[in-house]
Amino acid sequence: MSSRMRDVDANEAGQMLDQLVDEVERGETVRILRDGRPIARLIAEPDARRAEAAEAIERLKALREELGKAPLDEVLASIHEGHKY
Repeated sequence: MSSRMRDVDANEAGQMLDQLVDEVERGETVRILRDGRPIARLIAEPDARRAEAAEAIERLKALREELGKAPLDEVLASIHEGHKY
């Protein structure tokens, strides 16, 4: 879960509140500006974020069990994959 920040003018925020709330539910933070200065933030409730993070961790654990451990040489190769030396 990555949290991104988006800046929105206060007048615009009032007109698109439903859309902004949807974005906040998906993990985005919305900073509301008036005359270019930050005046407020819309952020998800911490409990909702914790529950979402806990669920993601459980899914990752299940995936790790399903796939098993990767051999060290495979891990090292994937780290350098795409690098141009």
